[in-house]
Amino acid sequence: MIPLSFAQRRLWFINRFEGPSATYNIPVALRLTGTLDRAALTAAVRDVVSRHESLRTLIVEDRHGEPFQHVLPDNEAHPQVETADVTPDGVAEAVKAAVAHEFDLATEMPLRTLLLRLSPDEHVLVLVIHHIAGDGGSAAPLARDVSTAYAARCLGNAPGWEELPVQYTDYTLWQRELLGDENDPNSVLAAQSSYWEKELADVPQPLQLPTDRPRPATAGHVGASVDFALDPVLLQQVEKLAQDRGVTVAMVLQSALAVLLNRLGGGDDITLGSPIAGRTDEELADMVGFFVNTWVLRTELAGNPAFTDLLTQVRDKSLTAYDNQDVPFERLVEIVNPDRSASYHPLFQVMFAWQNNTWPEFDMPGLRVTFEPVSTPTAKFDLLFNLAEVPGEGVRGTLEYAVDLFDRDTVQRIASRFVSVVRQVVADPGCRIGSVDVLEAGEREVLLGEWIDS
Repeated sequence: MIPLSFAQRRLWFINRFEGPSATYNIPVALRLTGTLDRAALTAAVRDVVSRHESLRTLIVEDRHGEPFQHVLPDNEAHPQVETADVTPDGVAEAVKAAVAHEFDLATEMPLRTLLLRLSPDEHVLVLVIHHIAGDGGSAAPLARDVSTAYAARCLGNAPGWEELPVQYTDYTLWQRELLGDENDPNSVLAAQSSYWEKELADVPQPLQLPTDRPRPATAGHVGASVDFALDPVLLQQVEKLAQDRGVTVAMVLQSALAVLLNRLGGGDDITLGSPIAGRTDEELADMVGFFVNTWVLRTELAGNPAFTDLLTQVRDKSLTAYDNQDVPFERLVEIVNPDRSASYHPLFQVMFAWQNNTWPEFDMPGLRVTFEPVSTPTAKFDLLFNLAEVPGEGVRGTLEYAVDLFDRDTVQRIASRFVSVVRQVVADPGCRIGSVDVLEAGEREVLLGEWIDS
């Protein structure tokens, strides 16, 4: 029996503890304009599922309740492309319903494919993968393989790709061999665990931010999002500051976010979560699977440091964290053993994600393929700042939030405050963080009026 990877085990535990939900679904929706060969599409999906074991893996339990991976043989894996007719006005609702699918990990393959037909030459293809079988880095190989298989099947051929050098089960066994036993002081897991145990000792929980409603006893994971942007000129200023200080763009933006959370009342000891690709071997690059790990950036802001000093701290901690990236986040939680609560995410409640995955490109003969907007009404954290550079457009950002805690107007103001903080620190990198203004013009006028009246 093949055990779960550490990352899979955490999602399995959450699934068992909270029950099936759409919180960890990864959706892609594609508008296909042109002549679609539905038989070729169905065959292509089956080809891709055959190629990537992770997409035909069930998570089952032995008689002792211990989970393991059960890879369905090709002749037992029969992925279907469900079809439905919709009107143009009904596309968004149909996509939303598909994305909300709740996978039964023990009996259902972790990929669902739905084809919405608007007309004979207009379709929307919805692919939904459970996170236990894929991650952001899986999007590019998935797109490439769907495109390759569809092109081949349109010609009546099987895809002529080379066999993958390894499968996800190989990675799972390799991960355990690489990390070793935590009880072995010479193991990688023991050495890296020691670093994180010291780095995250006594981390304050949860982050104290002003919310619109009290935190519920159990997080509902219902979410929404707002969009924001850093314009091209501002991005150029961030890039120049990063180059001058020997840091990355992501480090500048993480530091700015730490300042914002501090100025909003989060305290002087701020933790941020960030994803790290986890594909540390080139043989994993072309595989669909769950490799991404999460690391925690802890920033100390006591003493009103200069922003440049904060940047140095973030750079040093980020580089050290990168050297200790192999410890799965699931083990971090067990090692640090913070106060646990069903009402908030352990170790951090705000995540910062700088997306630098290869953009997925679907190239399907006879079809014009464009991405369809997908709304995922879930939230894994209190706040998730999701940013990506768009060539020629600057940075496009999405701020996902838990509706249990925040109103949309509040989150829109948080997003605009973040952009304002970035503008201030790149204009004057040597400024003290206490001088960074997070009030908007109208709020300053209200506070000034209250001060004059008092």
